Amino acid sequence: MVVSRRRFLGAAAVSLGLAGLKSLFDADQLLAVTPTDRFGPLVDDPQGILALPQGFTYRIVSRAGDSMNDGLLVPSAHDGMATFPGPDGLTLIVRNHEVSWGSPAQRGPFGEGHRLLDTIDATRIFDPGSGDGPALGGTTTLLYDTREQRLVGHRLSLVGTIRNCAGGPTPWGSWVTCEETVERAGDGRVHDHGWNFEVPAVWDAPLAEPVPLKAMGRFNHEAIAVDPASGAVYETEDDNEGLFYRFLPHEAGHLRAGGRLQALAVREQPSLDTRNRRRDLVPRGRRFEVHWIDMDDVESPDDDLRHRGFEAGAARFARGEGIWRGDDGIYFACTNGGREGKGQIWRYVPSPFEGTERESESPATLELFVEPNDSTLVENADNLTMAPWGDLIVCEDGTGDDFLVGVTPQGELYRFAHNLTGGGEFAGACFSPDGSTFFVNMQAQGWTFAITGPWHGRG
Repeated sequence: MVVSRRRFLGAAAVSLGLAGLKSLFDADQLLAVTPTDRFGPLVDDPQGILALPQGFTYRIVSRAGDSMNDGLLVPSAHDGMATFPGPDGLTLIVRNHEVSWGSPAQRGPFGEGHRLLDTIDATRIFDPGSGDGPALGGTTTLLYDTREQRLVGHRLSLVGTIRNCAGGPTPWGSWVTCEETVERAGDGRVHDHGWNFEVPAVWDAPLAEPVPLKAMGRFNHEAIAVDPASGAVYETEDDNEGLFYRFLPHEAGHLRAGGRLQALAVREQPSLDTRNRRRDLVPRGRRFEVHWIDMDDVESPDDDLRHRGFEAGAARFARGEGIWRGDDGIYFACTNGGREGKGQIWRYVPSPFEGTERESESPATLELFVEPNDSTLVENADNLTMAPWGDLIVCEDGTGDDFLVGVTPQGELYRFAHNLTGGGEFAGACFSPDGSTFFVNMQAQGWTFAITGPWHGRG
């Protein structure tokens, strides 16, 4: 992610953090690595919610079911987020809600029996439904004051979509939200789903116009990252047989104008299976030259885009999820990759001629950076972000206790936070543009936290 967080990360943050990760996970004795005391041991919260190091505090600033400034209710299932500079020095946050169609355990913005549905412009609902009401996924936009540490307001910003999982910010000041589903029209749904949508990162605005970015493909989307040098948009697919995609817009910065969708392939190794179900099929640290395969029929009514791409020579990945752009490449997590299925992190380095006919003169490269194969280190990395001082902060989405795990530039591990509630992944990790406040969600609980403390007093 680039927009606001690039203001304080510094040029070397991503490369330092992931170089540390590589040195850690290439070690011969993984279990012998001693976690660093970066901020000190975690202190259990008397409320039984969140354990943090001594001196750090949290606020739950937005809960599912809270009333918002527009009179609607905060939806449940908080997921991916990003921050942007807001008006008057405030921080804008755009937040996803991974609400499934018809799930009684998840809540939408309109309350019991959709009693608040008539208060919004019906033309701004992507899928109004044909029976029991509209699709209830989408995004909310928050306005936060980091100086006073208070929520100024929150409002609905996109509605009528399904399972808005992650996404990514754009250099032109918007959030691309991704549907992690390929549900078809029928059974109450008016439209097919499986699209990306663009949401302006602004405060005082109506609901976003729900235009599906169909040229970006229909599949189980997870997240995106934009390369401002070429205008290319990289997309992850949350499927155990997923691909890694590149979208080349016809007009840089104007995704609605359409473009070309492509899938990554490794040169000289067509249809490479990167999941490493067999030992050392893809070794850590080796750089593979890649090329891109043009995809057709990208709206994929049969949900076969990944199969057609693999048959044409594209590489296969195990559940692509979070993605981040750094000065030295595009990093993305594959949650179930690796010999033990505990996750991987990959680095893609674009060609200096990215997206042009000259790419073959200096091909882009793909490298496996992280494959821990040990849940005591990091289990199923999902969303990730970079701290202002250069540490990587990883959200776990594992099978047991979930932590926020930090990795120093020297490759030392530390646990920064522990979900004490008994379950539920962390998601949406991001820092405010001024670097003072760390925001993260507990998805199952539907809570957004603002965490502050002695960031500069780390060991």
